Amino acid sequence: MKYRSFGRLPEKISALGFGCMRLPVIDGKPEAIDEPLAERMIKHGIDRGINYVDTAYAYHGGMSEPFVGKVLKGEYRQKVSLATKMPVWFLQTESDFDRLLNEQLQRLQTDHIDFYLMHALSKPRWDNLKRLNMAEWAEKARADGRIRHLGFSFHDDYPVFQQIIDEYDGWDFCQIQYNYVDVAEQAGTHGLEYAASKGLAVVVMEPLLGGKLADPPQKVRDMLDSAPLKRSPADWALQWLWDKPEVSLILSGMSNFEQVQENLASAESSGGKQLSAADLELIERVRQKYHEITPVSCTRCRYCMPCPNGVNIPYVFDVFNKAAAFEMWPQMRFRYSQILADDNASACIDCGACEEVCPQHLPISDWMPYIHEVLGQEKAYDGRLTP
Repeated sequence: MKYRSFGRLPEKISALGFGCMRLPVIDGKPEAIDEPLAERMIKHGIDRGINYVDTAYAYHGGMSEPFVGKVLKGEYRQKVSLATKMPVWFLQTESDFDRLLNEQLQRLQTDHIDFYLMHALSKPRWDNLKRLNMAEWAEKARADGRIRHLGFSFHDDYPVFQQIIDEYDGWDFCQIQYNYVDVAEQAGTHGLEYAASKGLAVVVMEPLLGGKLADPPQKVRDMLDSAPLKRSPADWALQWLWDKPEVSLILSGMSNFEQVQENLASAESSGGKQLSAADLELIERVRQKYHEITPVSCTRCRYCMPCPNGVNIPYVFDVFNKAAAFEMWPQMRFRYSQILADDNASACIDCGACEEVCPQHLPISDWMPYIHEVLGQEKAYDGRLTP
């Protein structure tokens, strides 16, 4: 395993971190973690050198933290830095900080969190944290040892990202969505570089864009395969990130044992400035191709779920994107037909609840009627990239 500097902190952190948002599940139920398989995956990763494990209060319907606590109990807890996140949407009074953190410590069966994040910050959430005197609380939590380092994960536009960094000098690290497709989305490259210039470690989430970059359409795969040095699509995406010295850690939400093995192999061959000018030019052409063929930039994070009206929003978008990008209309229309009527896009009533929490700020309610026409009523897809 390769290890990288973590901002201004003294720790050396593995190039690959284990994200516990997409663990294997039983019967497709997010809360039903396949515990024997997931435990084997996590411990194998740690045995091979991963020393950063990331979870959150809300992952897997609230079951990720308790499961991670069981897995790490004992010797494995000493081998890793543990990261989890404050569910800031529950914060109404100053006392909620302690209540939630203490609950998380119990769920994780530990007396401290090594890397604690304010989860999914946006401007309204940052304003609420300031109103509730987060900075004063955080210093007390650090002083009493319950948290070691403080950071935030982010889903908003770049000016808000810079504002959050500039308005509090106690941040140690941040976590951003970043990959070779999303260079101008949310914090983007500008945010990566700005945070690093301030001495913050930068943790990258969604390095494979919800798995899309690991399983590209044939036209993209052909472009990548044209390079003299052969890499898997996932390895291309990961090496592009590790080539940037500002990237402190890549988090991967691995869902099967094979993904763990493949990502470990990539991490072990990582290193700064390994990509040639020709490699970088190829990635730029691939980026443009992805923008041409993918209608909806959903990463299947599931923050929009559950839908008040039962729509399985991430699944609907995934089926639609695969049909459009991979030109698999018959197969995806059949798959869409297997969704219960109460769960498909036709059940959307444009309430907007999903759009309020979507990190990508997608116009979900605008997309749903069109997707239902194309997938459910077999209207011809007209190639649109906006609803």
